Amino acid sequence: MTEMILKTFDWVPEPPRGFVRDLRVRWALEEAGLPYRVEGVPFKDRDADHFAHQPFGQVPWLVDGDISIFESGAILLHIAEQSDALMPADPKGRSDVIQWLFAALNSVEMAVLPYSIFQFTGDDEQTAGRQALDGFLTARLGHMDRVLADRDWLTGAFSVADILMSDVLRLVDRFGGLAEFPACRAYVDRAVVRPAFKKAHSDQLAYFAAAD
Repeated sequence: MTEMILKTFDWVPEPPRGFVRDLRVRWALEEAGLPYRVEGVPFKDRDADHFAHQPFGQVPWLVDGDISIFESGAILLHIAEQSDALMPADPKGRSDVIQWLFAALNSVEMAVLPYSIFQFTGDDEQTAGRQALDGFLTARLGHMDRVLADRDWLTGAFSVADILMSDVLRLVDRFGGLAEFPACRAYVDRAVVRPAFKKAHSDQLAYFAAAD
């Protein structure tokens, strides 16, 4: 089996550590039991090769033989297609997982990102735009809380969709934003006690700390 190469920054400041998106990929690879190694790229001096693999100058990207994939959702789907532990092979099960994978990115994370930027920057000015964005997030979290009220995982069994959705919600939880959404909060709690998450999380923290 070919060893995959996970590309991420060689260092990041402390605030985003534990939340850089290579964590999602590490987690999926650990759940799937697939061999991989991590290679760093410069955080500050991003060269032409970086942009050739990731046109926005971000991380992560994954190299699997002669395939190079960027965007965490696309990477997770690529990994899931190689593991019954992350996505079932039958068409219905596969479809259910894929739709929730996209929902995590398009319906939930797009609402979470403005909130997280405000939180990271300490911007608490209650402008009309800010209130509208906060209301958008509250609505999406309300929908997710109803979905998760009667199920442990999105499609019945744990899947790659849960890696992505719980990681998105984990960022909200970092700032206490799930306090009024108990089903979402319990869902994140279930996800982060998984051994594969714990290893991926501790490995990422150790990786960035070693570069200090």
